[in-house]
Amino acid sequence: MKKLIDPNIRNEEAQTLKWFLILFYIITLSFDLVFNIITPKDNTSGKIVYWVYLIMFALIPIAKYLIKKQKSNYVKYIYFISYIFITFINEAITYSGHANDYRGGSAGEIYWLLLSPIFVSKPFMIVASVGLLLKYVVIGLVIKPPIVYVGILLVCTLSVFSFVLLSRFQAYVNAIKTSYDQQLTGIVKGVIATLELKDPYTRGHSERVASYALELARATERYSEEELKSFEFACLLHDIGKIHIPDQILMKPTKLTNEEYEIIKSHTNVGAEAVSKVIQLNSSIEVIRSHHERWDGKGYPDQLKGENIPFLARVAAVADAFDAMTSNRSYRYALSIEEAYKRIVDGRGTQFDPELVDLFQQTYPSWEKLHDKSVKEINEEISLVK
Repeated sequence: MKKLIDPNIRNEEAQTLKWFLILFYIITLSFDLVFNIITPKDNTSGKIVYWVYLIMFALIPIAKYLIKKQKSNYVKYIYFISYIFITFINEAITYSGHANDYRGGSAGEIYWLLLSPIFVSKPFMIVASVGLLLKYVVIGLVIKPPIVYVGILLVCTLSVFSFVLLSRFQAYVNAIKTSYDQQLTGIVKGVIATLELKDPYTRGHSERVASYALELARATERYSEEELKSFEFACLLHDIGKIHIPDQILMKPTKLTNEEYEIIKSHTNVGAEAVSKVIQLNSSIEVIRSHHERWDGKGYPDQLKGENIPFLARVAAVADAFDAMTSNRSYRYALSIEEAYKRIVDGRGTQFDPELVDLFQQTYPSWEKLHDKSVKEINEEISLVK
């Protein structure tokens, strides 16, 4: 499932990166100007510091290009690895044969360790910590300066401090994300409840489809929990386009005319268009639009065939068909789950993806439990009303 990133988040990341790099240049340049050029403490200072900055400034066009291409996530890795590598080369050449003159790292290294948590990225934090630690270990092996152990200890201490900051940042971000997900779930379910007011025969349909589809999608072992959460929203909203269908067509107890069926079929396009304006739900579009496509190409709205149908739309199609068959409709009573099972299996290679039908058969016991639980809840609600 393609997941789109909110432009606001992407722009904020780019701005954070820009300010990080500006401060990086200011701090590292100031440090080298003061300690290596203006007030050098030994005759080895500042020998090759110029070419270091020539390379670092040469990275600016690369950073601009990646930010423009919305790949700013790579910039910090490129800068850090480049900086550590060329400063290692610089120090190895400068202090070769002058081990006692080696004074340790620079303000730039401390800057990377202390401010890396602002990216809220554990992988990058690990790269920064391990990269600096490896640099000092290799410096110790190549130059053998007595002070190298102080550098290793300082890197370890600052890394622990930075990981503490990172864990706090991540905790706040996760709390906000959880709150946001809960609010979005509430809004989605509110929309579904509104749709079900139009067609009481579909009460609980979207939630059941989401439950069945999640079981099937999880069985494929292709998706992370975050991706499955997005898929759940897609399934909950798969029939949102029906909100524009006139009641007399939606609840018609007899066979639909060709014109009425065309109106019913339009709900896939209408639903996809409806969520396209909501960035957080953009990943739902292909499921909403294509869950009525058929493996043999005889579905709608685009008559997609076989693997041209988005995979998760194929998953949703199996779940949608199973629940439709096992639920009461205005024009017929529900089929037994045994009959629905048989029809799904018979649809292998025609209506449904053969691979998914095989997985459906494997996960069917869990579908039975979900179905029985739903029936029980409906009966309890009916008894309370009576």
